[in-house]
Amino acid sequence: MTKAPSLAFLCIQSLKIQLLESDNPIPDLYELPSELLDGIVAHLPALALQKFQTNMPFHCLDSYESGDDCCLITGRKRARNDVLGSSWKLLFKLRWPDFVDRVESPADWQQLYWEKHLQNCVDEAAEVALRPTFSGRICSINVSDNILRYICHEEHIMTCQNCVCKELSFHFQTFGPYLRCLRLLNVLCVTETSELLRTSKLRSLVLRWIRSEKHVEPLCKLLIQSRETLTSLELIHCKLSLSSISAICTSLHEKGIHTTGMQRFCIKTSSIEIDPLAAPSAFVSFLMSVRTLHSLHFGDSNLDRYFARMVFSTLLDSSSNLSSLDLSENNISGWLSTFSCKSVVGSLSSGKSLQSLCKLNLRGNELDRYDAENLAHALLHMPGLESLDLSGNPIEDSGIRSLISYFTKNPDSRLADLNLENCELSCCGVIEFLDTLSMLEKPLKFLSVADNALGRGCSKLFHNLHRVAQYYGYRTRSSRVSCIRQKT
Repeated sequence: MTKAPSLAFLCIQSLKIQLLESDNPIPDLYELPSELLDGIVAHLPALALQKFQTNMPFHCLDSYESGDDCCLITGRKRARNDVLGSSWKLLFKLRWPDFVDRVESPADWQQLYWEKHLQNCVDEAAEVALRPTFSGRICSINVSDNILRYICHEEHIMTCQNCVCKELSFHFQTFGPYLRCLRLLNVLCVTETSELLRTSKLRSLVLRWIRSEKHVEPLCKLLIQSRETLTSLELIHCKLSLSSISAICTSLHEKGIHTTGMQRFCIKTSSIEIDPLAAPSAFVSFLMSVRTLHSLHFGDSNLDRYFARMVFSTLLDSSSNLSSLDLSENNISGWLSTFSCKSVVGSLSSGKSLQSLCKLNLRGNELDRYDAENLAHALLHMPGLESLDLSGNPIEDSGIRSLISYFTKNPDSRLADLNLENCELSCCGVIEFLDTLSMLEKPLKFLSVADNALGRGCSKLFHNLHRVAQYYGYRTRSSRVSCIRQKT
């Protein structure tokens, strides 16, 4: 015989349904004994818990707060047992068990729950909108029962077939304020999306497959709407024309105002189609005026040397505060051809430099020995550079000798991480470079020369490698001469 449910269980089930079906829970609910109320909270599905918390009388807030460290966020005293925070964390763990350990503390589990929930809704809506038969409105797309069952009671889903919570618009209207980070496919770059996100405070936006002008206009509307809070924009697998780049940069930066909070701008695995003789003025203005920009990435974006030169020159002329520049996996050989010893002296005397640049990624750009020579001159404009990736470029021994010249003239260089993998270096060139390293005031923390044809001189190379390693307290890695790392 099936065991009859307890009275407490029946009461909790009844309260779940009431919270899900009503926007105004009965006030007496909050007057229940704390032990009983704690038990109810621990068994509520996400939507019911949200309504319980939203309608909570102010005098109850001292006992119930959301988040593991709510006192750090709200300024109020730490909650008794942090019942709400624990409940939100448990709901998050039950739904996304693999992501709990990735969350840094202190965490607002309520905000994280609804943000990830909305991303699931968006991903599902994109699948629906991509169907050839779809012709409706984005906001009217129904959220599947597979998602609803996590936030509602199963009985509620079955009995309320026309429930408002089934529409995508309900979820953004209700939980939109919790959204900080979002990934969108091109099919959702429509005007409706801006309306759905009007209550959101986006900080990070990732867009994929923006390949026509019809997607750019709605995107720009969303960027303008989010300009006050947005700090990171990433475009992946996109095809961007001159007008598209200009429109996007204009949306991110209002001319004459230098207070935008954009910190990271990234275009990767994309195609940027810009006339090398007609650099978009809006893009140049964006690079020169946005003083908060710290990271600029154009990896694998079909760049040529003219675009790369324009980017670098613009950053240099404006003495940008950029800390990371990634131009990897393009074809920009010759991009620094205007840099010579004479030109560098002239520009340095004018005060132009990239003082804040710490990381420069030039991997896989078909750079040759002449590019390495020009780079050695350009490095003088980057006194704070700590990481340089030149892997996958055929700079040969002549190129590494240009770096030797740089280190010889600048023994106090702050460069600590250098990647020279697959650069067509010989054993002699690497040995000569290691000899130079032994004379530096501040040694490298990481050096990789893997995937170079080092030939028969490996025994002597190993001798030099271990000599440098022992001198500076390094440890060596790999049976092949691949890299040395500083001991921690």
